[in-house]
Amino acid sequence: MNGKERGLFITLEGGDGSGKTTVMAEVAQVLEQHGVSYMTTREPGGIEIAEKIRDIILNPQHTAMDARTEALLYAASRRQHLAEKVEPALARGVSVLCDRFIDSSLAYQGYARGLGIQEVLNINMFATQGRFPDLTFYLDIEPEAGLARIAAGQGRKVDRLDMESIGFHRKVREGYLRIAGMYPERIRRIDASQGQAEVAADIRSQLSAFLKEMKA
Repeated sequence: MNGKERGLFITLEGGDGSGKTTVMAEVAQVLEQHGVSYMTTREPGGIEIAEKIRDIILNPQHTAMDARTEALLYAASRRQHLAEKVEPALARGVSVLCDRFIDSSLAYQGYARGLGIQEVLNINMFATQGRFPDLTFYLDIEPEAGLARIAAGQGRKVDRLDMESIGFHRKVREGYLRIAGMYPERIRRIDASQGQAEVAADIRSQLSAFLKEMKA
């Protein structure tokens, strides 16, 4: 992809413990093999202002945070990240691989928090000026299995959302499945309960096919 072409915006989504960090490396490797210039980032965060908002949102001490406040903070973080980092990179022809984007807000705040998918979508349409990813990989796993992975992990800091009930995390998954149904042309569901090698093979196959379509 040369500098005159707009970069691709690829996002990774999934519940806690779904393995996005591991998949990020696989996606990056495929992009390299296809000669795609790219950068990686995350939400909430990716830039100084958004990282500070992230600290507020995920701080385990902030248990009094209202659901609408949470949704608005995510949208504010997303706006700054998009304006300062993502859009300039895409305009330069650099593809952006992002850990979480708008679908997280729809699943967590819109569905699991009960604010309404459409209501949270409206907030984010204002924040992003209608920007959606070109491709999204949704890593689907039963929440019990995902949280067990977190519990078994070493050195991972527990955040405020990790402390939510299993019922909340089940609703997050329900939300993601509903959102995947809303955007079937963009969201590719990956069975994240498979072994690492199988997940990697699925990602490689689907991403390679997508990149070939883009070049056709």
